[in-house]
Amino acid sequence: MHEIAPPPPRKRVQPLRALRAIRELIRNPDDTAKVFDIIDALSGNAGERTFQRFVRLPEGQRILTEQRNLLATLDDHESLKRLPAGTLGRVYADFVEREQITGQGLADASMTAERSRRALDPDRELFYARLRDMHDLWHVATGYSRDLLGEAALLAFSYAQTRNRGVGFIVAVAWLRAKGDFAYARPLIVEGYRRGKRAAWLPGQDWEWLLTQPLAAVRERLGLGDPPMYEQQRSAGAPVLAS
Repeated sequence: MHEIAPPPPRKRVQPLRALRAIRELIRNPDDTAKVFDIIDALSGNAGERTFQRFVRLPEGQRILTEQRNLLATLDDHESLKRLPAGTLGRVYADFVEREQITGQGLADASMTAERSRRALDPDRELFYARLRDMHDLWHVATGYSRDLLGEAALLAFSYAQTRNRGVGFIVAVAWLRAKGDFAYARPLIVEGYRRGKRAAWLPGQDWEWLLTQPLAAVRERLGLGDPPMYEQQRSAGAPVLAS
């Protein structure tokens, strides 16, 4: 079995930092760094609990032993676009190019936000980076777009999977603000949470292998069901999607 270093001290919760960040995020929903800021401020020991669940899995042990770099795999668009049409990897490559994003961009946003980041052992660093880098893969696998409603629903899904209070806080704020003309977003957010409860545990999956599989088969294997149908709400700062 892969030897794991002892857990670090529990992270201090920083509610005032989270409140400042949520105000900034409301003003600018495209400020991804503020999402990571909130999660980092409120996560407490959620990350360690998620890591401990991961290392108990045979797949988690194998990923740590092999020291896999999911970000490098996801940002190798040339290799992904050589996969057969309809595979998760091929659809993912098309998705990130259409949305004008990269895995490295998400990584940079997280590093900017995590001001309270502690020095961690290589296994925890690898896992937390891997969990972060899965986010846009989860967009593709679940069928939630990167619009405001899709992000809120995917965060609700993610909260059900990880029980991270920082993620839950963002979801709660999104649900409370979805009123009046936007009240129709509330069922989508609630269903995102329910899907996350029903689905397989995505942090522990072999995503490198799943990238090579048909997207429909991935959704069936992970218990994700059919992608939702909803009217997207793009933010003012969102990129103009390529045709």
